[in-house]
Amino acid sequence: MNDLIQRLSVENQSVVVGGPDPSLDELQKRATEIGYVFIKFPDTSGGTDLGVRVDEAATDLSRADFANGSGSAHIEGTLTLDYVKVRCVADIDLASLSGTGHLKPEEAQAA
Repeated sequence: MNDLIQRLSVENQSVVVGGPDPSLDELQKRATEIGYVFIKFPDTSGGTDLGVRVDEAATDLSRADFANGSGSAHIEGTLTLDYVKVRCVADIDLASLSGTGHLKPEEAQAA
């Protein structure tokens, strides 16, 4: 496993909503309709913005009040980073569009 994946696998990393339009409306649309969100790990050199395929079964939006911009969203999904399949786990506070998250290498779960 490479250094970046190892560093991002440590729990409670700082994350923010990423992508070309990091807004509450865009997060809601991507999480509920498109099924593909951007999660950025800002504490890496230059920040690491990841495109994540939302796992609907593992994602929990029941505490998210998108209309009022409050509550939190638990988002989980998969991606391939540097040829390694990983799961991204993030808890996002909707008021600040930031929170905590980490990566889980999929090979570790299969073993």
